[in-house]
Order: sequence, then C-alpha cells, then structure tokens
Amino acid sequence: MPVPDRSNLSPVPPPYQPNAAPAAVRRARSVAVASLLALIVLSLAWELWLAPLRPGGSWLALKALPLCVPLAGFLKNRMYTYRWVSLMVWLYFTEGIVRGWSDQPPSNWLAWAEVALCTVLFTACTAHIRLRLRKPAPLAAAAPATL
Repeated sequence: MPVPDRSNLSPVPPPYQPNAAPAAVRRARSVAVASLLALIVLSLAWELWLAPLRPGGSWLALKALPLCVPLAGFLKNRMYTYRWVSLMVWLYFTEGIVRGWSDQPPSNWLAWAEVALCTVLFTACTAHIRLRLRKPAPLAAAAPATL
C-alpha cells in the first residue's frame, strides 16, 4: 500500500498552554493579574481604612467583590475572562474619574490611583488578547498559492 503524500498539509497547531506562551503574553498576563489584585486591595483599603465615607468603614467596600470574580479566570488563563474584564474595568474607571473630581483629599488621590490602575488593567487585558490572537508568521505565505 503506498504512503500518501502529506507534505502539502499544514500542521495542526497544538492546544494553547500558558507556560509555553511567548514572553510578551506572559508579561501581559502578569501585569493584568497584578493590577487586578492592586485594584481589589485599593478598593478595600480606600473604603475601610484610608478614606471611608463613615467612620469604621463604608458599604462601598462591596465594590471589590465583582473584581474578585475574574481572578480565577485570569489564573486559569481564560481568554473570555480577559475580554469581559476589559469592558467591566470601565465602570471602575468612571467611578474614579467622578470621585477624583468631586471628592476631597485624600479620597480624590485614591480615586486617581484607581483611574491609573484601571488604565493599566485595560491595557494589559487588551495586550494579552491581541498577543494571544496574533497568528504566528505564516508558513503558508512561503508556499505558492493555488487556485
């Protein structure tokens, strides 16, 4: 029985493994996780100790709970999580802008820190998504096109 010629078939890409990811993808993931954790810590510290609206803490500390949800997806490297977090982060960015302009010090400084962390998180999420979706240098470009 003759062996079929498989030289013209493109290889099937292996499943995505986070440890085998390029360095830029790993860096973007690390920055996204770090900025998310920093945003959680800032939200809790801001509303409970640094500048609470009421002495003893504020119910606004509960705003940190939705930020805890994507942690598992980030640590499992789920692309969907990076996508929806890049949209959700704008809610916190908006809160930071509003409170940065309207609150008194030190609360407004913490709001501007929240804006900075949201910007870093959004940038890291979008970079991670783009780098993971980037196709490798195509081998097909070297092959002649057939009609």
